[in-house]
Amino acid sequence: MMKNTVILNDQYALPCVMMRGGTSKGPIFLESDLPHDIALRDQILLAAMGSPDKRQINGIGGADTLTSKSCIVAPSSRPDADVEFLFAQVAIDRAEVDVNPNCGNMTAAVAPFAIEAGLVPITGDQTLVRIYNRNVGALVDVLVATPGGRVTYNGDAAIDGVPGTASPLILRFKNIMGSKTGQLLPTGKPINYIDGVEVTCIDVAVPMVMFRAHDLGLTGHESKAELDENANLLARLEAIRRKASELMGLGDCTGKVVPKMAILSNPTRGGDITSRYFVPHNCHATHAVTGAICVAACASLSGSIADGMIDLKAMPQQWIQIEHPSGMIAVELTLEGSGPNLSVVSGGVVRTARRLFEGKVLVPENIVKRVVT
Repeated sequence: MMKNTVILNDQYALPCVMMRGGTSKGPIFLESDLPHDIALRDQILLAAMGSPDKRQINGIGGADTLTSKSCIVAPSSRPDADVEFLFAQVAIDRAEVDVNPNCGNMTAAVAPFAIEAGLVPITGDQTLVRIYNRNVGALVDVLVATPGGRVTYNGDAAIDGVPGTASPLILRFKNIMGSKTGQLLPTGKPINYIDGVEVTCIDVAVPMVMFRAHDLGLTGHESKAELDENANLLARLEAIRRKASELMGLGDCTGKVVPKMAILSNPTRGGDITSRYFVPHNCHATHAVTGAICVAACASLSGSIADGMIDLKAMPQQWIQIEHPSGMIAVELTLEGSGPNLSVVSGGVVRTARRLFEGKVLVPENIVKRVVT
């Protein structure tokens, strides 16, 4: 049925590598080891993760949106990429696999995986991996430490939300304006009024709906738990998100994770801006990479809901420190122009990754047969 797949008793055994990428983790597969049929592929991913079940007790998922992710990697025939991948957000308590968004954190894991899978040759003490993301058509350059001819995971780089330190991975996202909509401002305006609330609908690396915290009666410094327990707030945000999605040309977003959302406020811990990022039905424990790039772009856009929150430097490239529930994430933005003529050339971040285990994930044979028949 699939390359390198074997039957073990009454289960299919599919090769995969479990990796942490930034503050997320999940299995990474070679495309050749999964079926081309989308319905069958999705059933395999759901069964592998243990969905639908809020505990994912019958699979390898971690019962959290940040640990129910997967990547499917293949060599690329594009002249500007070495490998390409499809990111899959596997729902926990629903039988849904969403391939609309990208995940910057898991992109960090794709780079060392590609080297160790033999898809990208090591070129010295550092190896550049050029990645094409199929979900949103994004190009990402990732610099991986490879001293002595091998991937090195140990190092002194620390990222908030992950214990300890590791070798730094430098990611630079290119061609990120209008990732899904083709426009920086999909509605044509820096401000839209939806249900009496001012929002900015912006698409840089990922389409997002941005809110000011005080417009929602919040400080913007609430914990993840406080926000997740605020049912009225979540219902209000979702209602606005659905209307914003239509205005952005994304259609009905019911049951989908794009557009994402963020609640922005002034910093209190030495950063440039504070963000509470929603994924979208609960608050992220830290912050998504693509979401951080979009927040930084919104903060750089005059006339947006974040206008005046940060002190922009008069230079094309700058680092913007974003405070989140578990610490801070720094985004390197390269900009051209300003105001309605603003162009985001690239967005960079430093992440870490680690190979956690490798082997075969077992999927019940009857699940595969049910889809095939």
